[in-house]
Amino acid sequence: MDVLSDVVALMRTGRPVSARVSWRAPWGQTFPSAPGSASFQIVLRGSCWFVPSEGEPIPLSVGDVVFLPHGDSYGLTDDPERPLPPPTGCRHDDPELFTSAGVGGSGAETVTLVCGYRLDPRLAHPILRSLPPVIHLTATLGCHPELRAAVELLAGEIDNPRLGADTIVTSLLDAVQLYVLRAWFTSGEVCTHGGWAAALADPAVGRALDAMHRAPERRWTVESLASQAGLSRAGFARRFSELVGQPPLAYLTWWRLATAARLLVESDAPVSEIAARVGYGSEFAFGNAFKREYGLAPGRFRRRHALAPAAGTGRSIAAR
Repeated sequence: MDVLSDVVALMRTGRPVSARVSWRAPWGQTFPSAPGSASFQIVLRGSCWFVPSEGEPIPLSVGDVVFLPHGDSYGLTDDPERPLPPPTGCRHDDPELFTSAGVGGSGAETVTLVCGYRLDPRLAHPILRSLPPVIHLTATLGCHPELRAAVELLAGEIDNPRLGADTIVTSLLDAVQLYVLRAWFTSGEVCTHGGWAAALADPAVGRALDAMHRAPERRWTVESLASQAGLSRAGFARRFSELVGQPPLAYLTWWRLATAARLLVESDAPVSEIAARVGYGSEFAFGNAFKREYGLAPGRFRRRHALAPAAGTGRSIAAR
């Protein structure tokens, strides 16, 4: 798997939820902060205003996407001058995969698609921490055609659920998430600021990251990774550290252990097999490294995660 695909696979715990909401003027809603989650709003029909927790309201039109990777509070409204009501605080321990709702009065209609993910903070990839609180992708003609196509398919499945809809909706939500991240990280303006955007755009560092993610079990060295990158050992180590924020082998160790943590939770594979799959020659060495990173031995981590899922049990994504 490539880096962005791995980030999406790693970030989510449980299944995503989504709702198609018909808002009729006058309307407005505050969405409370939800640490340990990520969400996005997509305008399917009409127009509205996005009100961030800090900063000026942002006008949204058909096809616009707003992604909130850190679960910050925000508001949506038909009129940015109208005070927003406080959040309802309604929570759902096991929300439906997709729902429909109607909110507001009897005036002009705006339809949005809101989608949410619960995240496991123990496995959060540093890419997510590098993202700003709000990412707004406008529906500029000719931009992000794949994202718009995925949104149209997703809206169609939610409007008219049929056989296989659960799997299709989950896959399309992953696709939308990937298209949003791809659009953000490949924008020229973002890449000029360095960090992960520049790392993914850098051909040499990108090849090394891709190699680590596709084959974490290989006995990588700085020399062999530099060979993948097509750089000298010193040049590669310096460029990787500058862009990623840590040395190549430190990132490799983190990625191996994060992958192992996910495998411990999502599979019944023996610890010895997981150790081998992430590049450790012995279960003992793997156990020591894992405990240093997560504070628990692999077996205890697996049992505790099964008994106590990650925080962030979901919240109402539209007033009922």
